[in-house]
Amino acid sequence: MAPAVFQILIALADQPLHGYGIMLNIAERSDGKVKLSPGTLYGSIKQMLEDDLIEEVAGRQADDDERRRYYRLTRAGREAARQEMARMSALLNHARLTSLRSTEG
Repeated sequence: MAPAVFQILIALADQPLHGYGIMLNIAERSDGKVKLSPGTLYGSIKQMLEDDLIEEVAGRQADDDERRRYYRLTRAGREAARQEMARMSALLNHARLTSLRSTEG
């Protein structure tokens, strides 16, 4: 799974967000270390919609810009995020068993 896709799935795990909200969430969670460009974000969103990982939310708040599109996870998206989390956790566990864990040499 592409890192940008996983970041978007995490951003949408607890609440629907619009594109700019997703970008802000990712930047905030990473202390500004991860910043998705609009091209990466919206290209990923387009592909994630096609892959049924996310869906557009029908309603918006009354005072919101009508051009904004809100997205949320689908069941498939939530499961894909869980699988990626497990894969990364296993990878980190293996890495901890190597000399990479040591602060020496």
